Amino acid sequence: MVELVFASANEGKIKEIYQLLGSPFVIKGLKDVHITEEIPETGNTFYENAFLKANYVFEKTKKDVFADDSGLCIDALNGDPGIHSAYYAGWPKNDPKNIELVLKKLDHSQNRSAHFISVISLIWKGKNYFFEGKVYGKIANSPAGNNGFGYDPIFIPDGYDQTFAELPLEIKNKLSHRYLAIQKMKEFLISKIYEV
Repeated sequence: MVELVFASANEGKIKEIYQLLGSPFVIKGLKDVHITEEIPETGNTFYENAFLKANYVFEKTKKDVFADDSGLCIDALNGDPGIHSAYYAGWPKNDPKNIELVLKKLDHSQNRSAHFISVISLIWKGKNYFFEGKVYGKIANSPAGNNGFGYDPIFIPDGYDQTFAELPLEIKNKLSHRYLAIQKMKEFLISKIYEV
């Protein structure tokens, strides 16, 4: 088995990543490696923040580690909320308030194009690698659906007429930005593990 540390304390996210990666990987969360403090995300891009998180854990544990940074980028808002997606409406994190703010800012906008992006920073055998996943779509006029989290209730992926929060999980997972980034990382890791 191949052990990887995922730089997250979110049990739901750890479980989701474990399901996406599957065999031969064993995923450990931050609690498993005794990191309880908040890891600073002071970067200006998804790439910088993903690397800061992964590198912080690597420096403390010297284990193979990966971290992701993701967010929603809306064309009419010049790419916002972007790296500020989680705290767009301020602290503490509040998904309904974030959604409310986005819809208010887009109130008179005809252009509702947007994309979700996920960037993974993997530190494998001491070297850093990046993997990116993107899903394009548009912002709904009002929230719909009870599945998912974050901005899922207002994001309609291209080719569908339902939001991420309305789509069945198996469909959402195959489309999601995180799924796409994880698949790229998995292919890379498997090629390294079984390298002759």
